[in-house]
Amino acid sequence: MGSVEVNILGQKYTVRGDANEEHIQKLAAYVDAELKDVYSNAPNITPLKAAILASLNIADKLHKLQNMQDDIAKNIEEQTNALSGLFD
Repeated sequence: MGSVEVNILGQKYTVRGDANEEHIQKLAAYVDAELKDVYSNAPNITPLKAAILASLNIADKLHKLQNMQDDIAKNIEEQTNALSGLFD
């Protein structure tokens, strides 16, 4: 398990994990961008509230992608069943 130093909103954090450094840096850059977006819309917000709003934005994106993936998987299953029926 390695550790990587990342920079989020000008603060340095040490992240430990099994992922490679490039992946951790990409994640940190994404979180940094999400926080900066929150601050651009509400510059006087507290850091805790900014972190919560950024977390909600990230969670929203995740859930939308999961729903899209579920829809795609369902569509593939339906198409597979339809094609399989042609061979019966």
